[in-house]
Amino acid sequence: MNTIEKVKAIYKAIDEKLGIDIRVIDIANVTVLADYLIIAGGNNKSQVQAMVDNVTEKLAKQNVHTNHIEGYSTANWILLDYGDIIVHVFNQEDRLFYDLERLWQDGNTIDIDTL
Repeated sequence: MNTIEKVKAIYKAIDEKLGIDIRVIDIANVTVLADYLIIAGGNNKSQVQAMVDNVTEKLAKQNVHTNHIEGYSTANWILLDYGDIIVHVFNQEDRLFYDLERLWQDGNTIDIDTL
């Protein structure tokens, strides 16, 4: 599974669980940290965890596994590290507070339909 296929699969898995305002940001020309950031919000702990569970399950079926998961138990901000893709799933309050989209504004926001 290449990077673009993983981005699409992650986006779809989050969308299936009604992720709020899913953003894909191309950061390949900004940092060596990763090629893409995917940022999404949820209304509560259960929804945030359900989005993350769906992502990990869908990708595991494609034999793609995360390098690291951080923040799952509190579910205020869960980070999934897939190496070339970093996924941030927030509850909405924390998403507004940390405003990662502003921090990564030098990246290019991608319309998923154009990938």
